[in-house]
Amino acid sequence: MKTLIIIPAFNEASNLPHVLPQVREAAPAADIVVVDDHSADATGRITRDFGAQSIRLPNNLGYGGAVQTGFRYGAQRGYDFGVMMDADGQHDPTCIPALLQPVCDGLCDVAVGSRFTGDMTYQASWVRRLGMRLFAGIASALTGQRVTDATSGFQAMNGEVMAFFAEENYPSDYPDADTLIMLHYAGFRVREVPVTMHERISGKSMHSSLKAIYYIVKMLLSIVIVFFRYRTSAGMRRFPAAEHSQISTEQAGRS
Repeated sequence: MKTLIIIPAFNEASNLPHVLPQVREAAPAADIVVVDDHSADATGRITRDFGAQSIRLPNNLGYGGAVQTGFRYGAQRGYDFGVMMDADGQHDPTCIPALLQPVCDGLCDVAVGSRFTGDMTYQASWVRRLGMRLFAGIASALTGQRVTDATSGFQAMNGEVMAFFAEENYPSDYPDADTLIMLHYAGFRVREVPVTMHERISGKSMHSSLKAIYYIVKMLLSIVIVFFRYRTSAGMRRFPAAEHSQISTEQAGRS
């Protein structure tokens, strides 16, 4: 069973030397691909120095475009499982095995790492916290299941989900709550798993300053589009809604 760790990166040369060794230690049997979103620094060289695969995009596509490139890479090469995580040190690599476990066991198609059922070691801005609460509430309402962390980019999935996102119109900048809702309507089973998240090691978050306000407005619009495209148009679904499709919270200590 082949597993691929997908790490989108834009100017993360100062963070990757800390992140990549930890990922390798946590998942020694997995392959690692860093999608270099046309960085202006040494992101690609450092990736190769640490023995990971580097894919350099010819133009800056944004976070979602970089992630989708990783999905396409994994789907084309027949990986059974994938893990999506950030390059800035926010996502704790030691949580990778726990995140993968329910997917490997067939309990869900996607496992989303939740900092709110796990451990959040930093203080987010009030705008960011507002967005987190707002979109967790919307995702819970639209899926009919409790969602605590709808904006988490720390996720594990099976090959079918990677193929789904490789073919569909995956958001180019901020894929968060809208993709969870999309997965639900497409019939995939999603489960939350407790994880630890830290403050980024260095650099500036893409949710900083006025970008956080733009993120909230853009995400609301994206959710509306997803709702009308998938919920009301059965013909647009890649997969029929499964009878047991769910988003549930896995409690700490549960295998």
